[in-house]
Amino acid sequence: MKLKLLVAAACAAFGTALFAAGELDEAVLHGETDKARAIDYAPGETMTFTLTLQGAKPFAEDAYFIQWRRSGDDGVVEEGKESASKPFIYRTKTDKPGFVRLTAFVVDKDGKRYQKSFHGNPNTPEGKAAMNRFERMDKRVFFDGGAGVQPEKLVSHPEPSDFDAFWAKQYARLDRVPIKPELIELPCGNPKARIYAVQVPCAGLRPVTGYLTVPKAVDAGAKFPCRLETHGYSGDRCQHPAPGWARDNEIVLNINAHGQKLEAFGATEADRKMLRWETRSNGFSYAFDPAQNADPETAYFNGMVLRVKRALQYLKTVKGWDGKNLIASGGSQGGLQTIWAAGCGEGVTLAESGITWCCDMYTSGKLRKDPALKLAGDGWYIGWTDALGYYDAANFARRIPKTCFTFITRAGLGDYCCPPTGLAKMWNNMTCPKKILWVQGSTHGYVPPEKHQDFVLEAPAK
Repeated sequence: MKLKLLVAAACAAFGTALFAAGELDEAVLHGETDKARAIDYAPGETMTFTLTLQGAKPFAEDAYFIQWRRSGDDGVVEEGKESASKPFIYRTKTDKPGFVRLTAFVVDKDGKRYQKSFHGNPNTPEGKAAMNRFERMDKRVFFDGGAGVQPEKLVSHPEPSDFDAFWAKQYARLDRVPIKPELIELPCGNPKARIYAVQVPCAGLRPVTGYLTVPKAVDAGAKFPCRLETHGYSGDRCQHPAPGWARDNEIVLNINAHGQKLEAFGATEADRKMLRWETRSNGFSYAFDPAQNADPETAYFNGMVLRVKRALQYLKTVKGWDGKNLIASGGSQGGLQTIWAAGCGEGVTLAESGITWCCDMYTSGKLRKDPALKLAGDGWYIGWTDALGYYDAANFARRIPKTCFTFITRAGLGDYCCPPTGLAKMWNNMTCPKKILWVQGSTHGYVPPEKHQDFVLEAPAK
């Protein structure tokens, strides 16, 4: 009996430790600039950042600190540490067009970054779901944001002189491959729609593969917009499971980046393992091999562009398309593919590109990789070769027609996987009607949960 009581007491103590919230487990480090639109600064004008710890429980004044670092496009670096018990005000400036980055983390007195702990009850269905959400969260208490000076004056690296001739040659390869899709119908949880696994022949090594969803109302003559959905960078995962649900208000084609064989067409785990090796080159994950990228026709992105274009060509043949609305959407690498889709000449009418990857690849892949320049960055950039100029989103952006409305659905001022400088240069190159949402404190995979600064720019065709 005594042993049972000791076990019970130990379990109770463990449960209390598990479920008790730390002082900063509900906290955020909120950051904002003195201008609501953080890109409205002039050269040499003072930028004022205010960082405030919100949602924290009371703590001793010397318990936690804000460890901060200023970097930017100007190569200026400053660092410091301030008490987290009061707002931290930081002032800086830059003398030329470009962006300043301010990163900050809450640390303890030993300099260790605070990590949030889960304090719910995982023994209930609701608590287990909350714990699963928590495990996917960024557990740091941090700010990563910035401000800009005259981004409208930023100019991207010169594009290849034969850009259009090169792509005319590549697109001609598609013209020699008939559009002969293969479809296999799959179960669908929406009784008003159908799902198909599809593969469409394409120029290059692999076909277009993905899932087509079609409202059943097309059987009665109804017409719908068509949408192409594209994927973010997948690394070696090489997975594209079938969806169980489909919308009944659009025709949607969701494609993977590799043209991988789908389970409906007989793919096995052995096929996925082989594809993981096929997509790698000289020890690099796909698209990162400088030797492969030395020739624009062997660059991994070549096949991806052709599959995007062929997917659009196929969508326009699908029964039920309204003949007018052709949409492309995706984020990160999918955002890059969305810009390719809008600029490849297939008549996309709406492009929704989020956190767009590979804008101004010269700056990211060469200048940001040079430690002597001390430019802000996260290091995850494809090493520059001249051949990559044919794939840069900033260059494709020039080819987006005035009939296509392009919406950059999120541009993070702290996103240095897709730096704000590159997004600004892509935006500047567009002559189509356009819109962009700038978000303060947003990184590539994070949007501040608290009320934060954001603002929209919109411009007509020019």
